[in-house]
Amino acid sequence: MLSAAVALAGQTDVSTLVEQNRQLVEQVRAQQKQIDELRTRLDHLDEAAGPGRPLPAAESGRPVRLSGEVGLGFFKTGSDGTHPRSEFRVDDARLFVEAPIWRNVYFYTGVELTTREMDENLHVGELYVDVENLWSADHNHTLSLRAGRMNIPFGEEYLVRNVMDDPLVSHSLADPWGIDEGVQIYGRLGRVRYNVAVQNGGLPTLTDGNSDKAVTARLTLEATSQLTLSASAMRTGKLDLAGDGFSALWFGNAFFRSLGPGSTTRTFSADLYELDASYKWPTGHVQGNAGWAKYADDDTAADNSRHLSYYSIEGVQHLSANLFAAARYSAIAAPRGYPLAGEGNAGNYFYNPYGPLTKNLRRLSLGLGYQFAPPLVWKLEYSREDGRLINGAPRNDEDMFSSILGLRF
Repeated sequence: MLSAAVALAGQTDVSTLVEQNRQLVEQVRAQQKQIDELRTRLDHLDEAAGPGRPLPAAESGRPVRLSGEVGLGFFKTGSDGTHPRSEFRVDDARLFVEAPIWRNVYFYTGVELTTREMDENLHVGELYVDVENLWSADHNHTLSLRAGRMNIPFGEEYLVRNVMDDPLVSHSLADPWGIDEGVQIYGRLGRVRYNVAVQNGGLPTLTDGNSDKAVTARLTLEATSQLTLSASAMRTGKLDLAGDGFSALWFGNAFFRSLGPGSTTRTFSADLYELDASYKWPTGHVQGNAGWAKYADDDTAADNSRHLSYYSIEGVQHLSANLFAAARYSAIAAPRGYPLAGEGNAGNYFYNPYGPLTKNLRRLSLGLGYQFAPPLVWKLEYSREDGRLINGAPRNDEDMFSSILGLRF
């Protein structure tokens, strides 16, 4: 009797363990399914999200999500630079709002409180409606639609140029980015992510000085888990000198502007092409780009066409869990000269219609950073910048020392 009872107890224990194991397996499968769904959602956001975009409200568990980021910095340049008087600045302060509308429809906007390159006036940055997964065979084959005011999907740098994601304080010399009104389709086809946008092209918001539109396309190949390759192309479309003034695309720390005077010029335009590559490892990355731009206008008195080339290479290495070092070298070449601001005096090198045209610019940026936590980072940088004008004169005194504390909330 005793042996039979022991045997029965043993069988019961085994049965219990088998049942518990079965339940555990089912639980793991359910959790994996949830993880896969979340990963799909996050990958989908990365395909076209701009700098600082928060997670959607549906993922946060709240009907509306409010977040933001800001940099508190110190900038000092040479006498011919952008900050010759050693300035403390509130840098790139933004608020973000995102809310679900209906099913897979979301609203998103970014309020620009201050921007480093432009002004300290409150204005709307991105503002759009996202219709996600208009078509989806599976999480690796998707198509979504975005309409409103959004980042121009050209190149890769604009995705990480904000204060929290840029490993340095400065950007590359070319730094092509911008916000413009229009529509965009984006998604994924296997290992390829794609973006195609049609936008106004000119700088003023809400109005367009010329009916010709800007068109931008980008293909990004996730070649391996570490290697990413990208190709971008853009035409600004014909921009009206009187109605638009400047391109919506930021280039060389300013914009594209007309070389021809208003008396003989009505429109101008730029076509751009860029190749990007990035290789990552657990403690760092190296990435670079090479680009070409063609400028043209309809000046009846002169041929103002220009060909420009630019490139950038960047490396980041963590020295410890929190401390990292970063370096970036970038350059722009304009053999016939073009208004390039860089870190120089923009009133002299860009906005002045009679100012000297720049033939080339070079910038070497070296920095250290300390990531206290994901929402708090401190960075220190020294950038050396020099170049030459088409008249042979050098561009000096534009070097910059900077330090910034970045916060995200």
